[in-house]
Amino acid sequence: MGIVIAIIIFGLIVTVHEFGHFICAKLSGIRVLEFSVGMGPKLLQKKKGETAYSLRLLPVGGYCAMEGEDADTDDERGFRKAKLWKRMIVLVAGATMNFILGFLLLIGMVCMMAKVPTTEISGFNGEKNEDGTITYYAESYESGLRHGDKFIKIDGTRIFSLLDINYIFSTTTLDTHDVVVERDGERIELTDVRFNDTKNGGTMDFGNVYVDKNPITVIKGSGDFFMSMGHLVGLSLKQMLSGKMEKEEISGPVGVVSTISETAQEGETLADKVFNLLYMAALITINVGIFNLLPIPGLDGGRLLFCFIELVRRKPVKPEHEGYVHLAGMALLFGVMIFATYNDIVRLITGGK
Repeated sequence: MGIVIAIIIFGLIVTVHEFGHFICAKLSGIRVLEFSVGMGPKLLQKKKGETAYSLRLLPVGGYCAMEGEDADTDDERGFRKAKLWKRMIVLVAGATMNFILGFLLLIGMVCMMAKVPTTEISGFNGEKNEDGTITYYAESYESGLRHGDKFIKIDGTRIFSLLDINYIFSTTTLDTHDVVVERDGERIELTDVRFNDTKNGGTMDFGNVYVDKNPITVIKGSGDFFMSMGHLVGLSLKQMLSGKMEKEEISGPVGVVSTISETAQEGETLADKVFNLLYMAALITINVGIFNLLPIPGLDGGRLLFCFIELVRRKPVKPEHEGYVHLAGMALLFGVMIFATYNDIVRLITGGK
């Protein structure tokens, strides 16, 4: 059952992306030849008007094929015949739909919370003495943090939500941290801050303020989580491009489906499982949106790069030249996909070892 749910969610993420291209192409007057859900051999196909709608065997992708997308065409409604701003909107639309879907999923996730978390400190670990004084076990308090401080940065990393704080504490190897907080409307910079509960252990030696749910706090909380997830995706891409990510950690569609499937089975109650699924689906769709905007040939971002070149040169790059670049990019991406799928299969066989 988990695999079925995972395939449906992954298929939804890809379909939403391609639907963004499709609807904007239609609204821009560009001829759409085929809108496909899935890749590989056709299972079903129905033609309505000028567009064929297909369901294909492999639920690991999809596409929106437009007339004249990769070559010259005499059709006045071809992609390359459209005005530059229309083409750019069509290219950006896929990622935009991923971001919209991610935000909606996060709204659903936040609505499931009892209260909405913030980055404001509510208090520090400690105990009240008989004389009314408090003995703190929190080294962060002794380092200068105070009640009501709102985290802005930790070690130069922007803090949008509690997700960023948890990520930093789970990955850092530093003993002390440089922290920027907002206190009484002013930014305060603190150096050599230690996060440690001297009695119970652990780095989370403080508590966070949680606010009641209402339309404003839910939307703001969802937006904060959205920014955090986008930030985490950016950090992951930076690690991958800098070589800090081990090659065995690279994952493809099989790994994504497997992760979603495992997430669908986590949690003691149905509500816990739904919450985890919303979290994971939001993270993946935001990841897909950001990745597709990278200026890599064969991706939407690569095509956008050629649009910007055309904007500067005031004339388009020859379609055959652009086509060669995208073909090389697709070959590279296909190779990475094969390698990532190999990693996924090895992890499934070895149980992640």
